[in-house]
Amino acid sequence: MTWDEMRPLLEQGTIDTLYMTGWSTLIAVLGGLPLGVLLVLTDRGGALQNAVVNKAIGVVVNIGRSLPFIILMVALIPVTRAVVGTAIGPTAAIVPLAIGAIPFFARLVETAVREVDHGLIEAAHAMGGGTWTVVLKVLLPQSLPSLVAGLTTTVIAVIGYSAMAGAVGGGGLGSLALVYGYQRFEDGFTLITVAVLVVIVTVIQLLGDGAVRLLARRERAST
Repeated sequence: MTWDEMRPLLEQGTIDTLYMTGWSTLIAVLGGLPLGVLLVLTDRGGALQNAVVNKAIGVVVNIGRSLPFIILMVALIPVTRAVVGTAIGPTAAIVPLAIGAIPFFARLVETAVREVDHGLIEAAHAMGGGTWTVVLKVLLPQSLPSLVAGLTTTVIAVIGYSAMAGAVGGGGLGSLALVYGYQRFEDGFTLITVAVLVVIVTVIQLLGDGAVRLLARRERAST
């Protein structure tokens, strides 16, 4: 296969991969952020301490994280069809990608929020701040660098998931590597696809690391 033949395929595959990753990550943040915060708030000593709710959320998150993505994607085919009308293509892949990423990000959020100094939380309560005021004014701002680092990790994980989604018709670079690289024995195409994925991941990691350093400097300057 010549470069002129590969280029349009790679361009479309890259667009599809970024499309899947972007929407899946957005949904993962919207779902995982509140779950992670609730895991902290409902834990022992938390502002909303509730052992039953905490264990229920923990079980759901643990099950979601323990399932191999390829199995999760196949198991969710009926749900995917019900949501988007098809189980094939980049849009269809967003459903299992998001569901797989939500518990992953939720645990990272939990870890980040737990690192916040309890003295700041107690001070906020002493000043009359309610639970959600503490969350919005203390927990999230103070844990922001760790949250951004967790988000970067989640984006990179979703890119890896999206490559696996190609095995069952999800589209993107993973599908191209499978169809053209593996099934048609185009080893050069496989290498180029891997190189594109490496570049995407590297750029995202650099951006994430830069954002974390910037936030950390601002936090040190404000203290």
